[in-house]
Amino acid sequence: MALQDVRRNDRYDTNWRAGVAAVGAGRWGEAERGFQRAVQASPGAHAAWLYLARAQLQLGKLDSAVAAARRALALKAGDAVAAMLLGECLTHRHRHAEAAEVLEAALAANPATPELLSALGSALLLAQRPQDAITRLIQASMLSPADALLHYRLGLAFKRLGAESQAAICFRTALSVDHDGAIAPLALPLLVSSSQQSCDWSELERDGAALLALLDVASVERGGEISPFSLLSLPSSRAQQRHAGALHTRHLLQGLRPSLPPPGPRRPGRVRVGYLSSDFHNHATALLMVGLLECRDRERFEVFAYTHSAPDGSPLQQRLLAACDQVVDVARLSDTEVAERMRRDGVDIGVDLKGHTRGTRMTVFAQRPAPVQVSFLGYPGSTGADYLDYVIGDPVVTPLAHAADYSECIAQMPHCYQPNDHRRALPPAPPRAELGLPEDALVLCCFNQSYKITPEVLALWARVLHELPQAVLWLLAWNADGQRRLLAALEALGIGAERVVFAERLPVDQHIARLRAADLFLDTWPYNAHTTASESLWAAVPVLTVPGETFASRVAASLVAACGLPELACADAEDYVRTAVELGRSPERLQALRCHLDARRAGLPLFDTERYTRDYEALLLRMHERRLQGLAPAALPAA
Repeated sequence: MALQDVRRNDRYDTNWRAGVAAVGAGRWGEAERGFQRAVQASPGAHAAWLYLARAQLQLGKLDSAVAAARRALALKAGDAVAAMLLGECLTHRHRHAEAAEVLEAALAANPATPELLSALGSALLLAQRPQDAITRLIQASMLSPADALLHYRLGLAFKRLGAESQAAICFRTALSVDHDGAIAPLALPLLVSSSQQSCDWSELERDGAALLALLDVASVERGGEISPFSLLSLPSSRAQQRHAGALHTRHLLQGLRPSLPPPGPRRPGRVRVGYLSSDFHNHATALLMVGLLECRDRERFEVFAYTHSAPDGSPLQQRLLAACDQVVDVARLSDTEVAERMRRDGVDIGVDLKGHTRGTRMTVFAQRPAPVQVSFLGYPGSTGADYLDYVIGDPVVTPLAHAADYSECIAQMPHCYQPNDHRRALPPAPPRAELGLPEDALVLCCFNQSYKITPEVLALWARVLHELPQAVLWLLAWNADGQRRLLAALEALGIGAERVVFAERLPVDQHIARLRAADLFLDTWPYNAHTTASESLWAAVPVLTVPGETFASRVAASLVAACGLPELACADAEDYVRTAVELGRSPERLQALRCHLDARRAGLPLFDTERYTRDYEALLLRMHERRLQGLAPAALPAA
């Protein structure tokens, strides 16, 4: 062997060992440097390229990680480990379809590798191919039936298809083989969710208690994966919800590189507001936001939409994006790149519209792209994120007395926190016969998703129906299993199936039209109707609710108060039943409520979008002015 080759091998060995030692110590920057020198000394070293890709992935250097993993795969075509690492890097780059292609190709050389099939199934799910994901994950589970992660991923795929009962079976199976408890923080919240969606309450109390017990002993490392959203429909406290948010937020930040440097001096000009969301399409958030964006003061505010939404070509999406000064597609950018882009754009106030909901990219704000950062609209509760300065609420949903249970400072709108679009359609109601409703019945409706309906609320509805024999219950058809179980539960409470009418999901304009055929909306708790309730009120259908102690359980009370009908927020469950029965027996009172909503709609605070926008902008300016004065964020009571 030539002396030059010996020296090259020595350089490789020295740097390889240094890189491996740095990995063991968690010093990823040092590891990257070691492996870079190793591959320079020996460009054909497959393992060094793999380790280099892993180090760069840990450092958030995603493009470099993709290139290194691709080089490793080129050196050893068909290698399952290299393919899975490249797929992981591409997934972090939000290139899910490409990740699936890489893994599919590797599968040809490794047809019976459960880890590869599992990774492929996960990539297919992220690429919006849930049926293909199910096929691959079932193949993997047959090869590795005791793999809890596989069953969890299979549950995710069924859930994405809306097959909630099958999803619940998979999540429960995952828990049964989860011998070290690693999957429980992921699977248990989704088991609760799928059980609620399919109205399978047989073990819900036990599963919900197990979830809350798991939260009590959870840490960032073990349990930080618990979805805070799953607590909103359970009898959880504000403190528990904040705790779950804080754990989950810190869990997501593990391995994230530090914040950006402090911003320089503010440039002159309009206040720049940057909204980050995946819901800038035909979605409830867009329905609520569009009027606010259109009515804004364009001389004082410049709006940036940072969107990772799928383009759907809907009139709503076109209208919303047209109302923004700049639209930035960040779907293919890493969180760090999004933060850097917001910083370059000079955003003064960054607004997260997702919180702990599907598609969130909250961690963008962990890097402090904006001097003021706000949680708004998308998540009804405290995110637990110490990098979000404010949560926008109102005196009903976020009374200042609740401040200790919010990581954010409470910023109150004077009426309701929820914006609404005063330009939304208000078509006439179709004949009841077309909707499957009896012409002369009292129609009590609830168009909430089934996961918000609890056995306790259903029992109250049954009591109301017993007292009002002329009434029918009009519900949203969410899934067949849920409908079947709900009818069986009502039957056990003495209410026959003929008293229940299910309505299919419709586009929002048609939905609002049919809402006008209802007489009274019966709300749920602890997770109220939110957008669904404001749609009902827009259609002049009164909403009866019971406010609880959490944000999610107080929204409907805020909505009815902003319509001048605070009496529709009942004191407790007994008051709810009593009021529903009294209204059902008094057509005159119901008609008066409807007339109030119909005649005064444009002037009600809930639907006066111009007034809402001025109040909202004034609140943003209060936040901005504190920052300019060098003051820390603080509670901002309703003005």
